[in-house]
Amino acid sequence: MDEGLGKRLFDFAVRVIKYCRTFPKTKEYDIIKNQLIKSATSSGANYEEAQGASSKADFVNKIKIALKEMRESNYWLKIIREIKTPDSELQSLIQESSELMKILGAISSKASK
Repeated sequence: MDEGLGKRLFDFAVRVIKYCRTFPKTKEYDIIKNQLIKSATSSGANYEEAQGASSKADFVNKIKIALKEMRESNYWLKIIREIKTPDSELQSLIQESSELMKILGAISSKASK
C-alpha cells in the first residue's frame, strides 16, 4: 500500500526497542519490555505481510492483526506511563501508536467493504 506507513511502523518499532533499553532491570519491566517489543514489531511485520497478500481476505486479515498488535502496544505504553515517570519519548510513542491505530483501523474498514 503506502511506503510511508510501512516506514512509520518500522520507525515506531525501532523507537520502542530503543526506549525499552532505558528500563530498570526488574522482573516486571522485563515482562513489559518483552510484551511491548513483540507487539510493536509484530504490527509492522503484519503490515509488510499484507503488502504481499494472496487475496483481499488475506490482506484484510493481516491488516486486522497489525491493528490488534498496535492496540496492544498502546496498552503497554499506557501501563508504563502509570508506573514510570512519563517523559517526552513515552508521550511521543503513545501519540504515534494512537495515530497508527487510527490509520490501520481506517485501512481495515475500507478494505473490509
